Amino acid sequence: MPIVWEAIGASILPNIGGWAATPFTIKATKSWYKTLNRPPWAPPDWAFGPVWTVLYTAMGFASYLVWRDGGGFTGRGRTALALYIAQLILNWAWAPIFFGLHSIGGGLIDIVLLYGTAGVASIAMFRINRTAGYLMVPYMLWLSLATALNYYIWRNNPSTEEQDFPLEP
Repeated sequence: MPIVWEAIGASILPNIGGWAATPFTIKATKSWYKTLNRPPWAPPDWAFGPVWTVLYTAMGFASYLVWRDGGGFTGRGRTALALYIAQLILNWAWAPIFFGLHSIGGGLIDIVLLYGTAGVASIAMFRINRTAGYLMVPYMLWLSLATALNYYIWRNNPSTEEQDFPLEP
């Protein structure tokens, strides 16, 4: 079976943003993040790296399947791929916003936009290739957890809430 370099590249691509955000995440996780009121159901810090690696790789492979079966950016897969890229950019932006800027509210805005965009992208991908759509399901489940976690932290850390969403202009 020949190596399909496009599949390998597509599977690695989403991880690049995760790797780029690692310095923000590690620095904040060791200091600022530990001071926040977090829910008792929050996953342990060590779980995020391995989970995101698997999810990024799966969504990257899903994008390859859509690219392959949908005719790339010039075929019927162009909308699904454009939505995929949009949600990937929002995904990559979250860690620098939340951990880098310590902006819990900004992270919440980003992740809500991400959740909606990823959901629409997943549906569009499913219409091109069912396996691609199914590969996005674990990602959507994890985004549900991540969104709830971000909301809980925003709601239960009022000092940062006021900085992110001032009551008066």
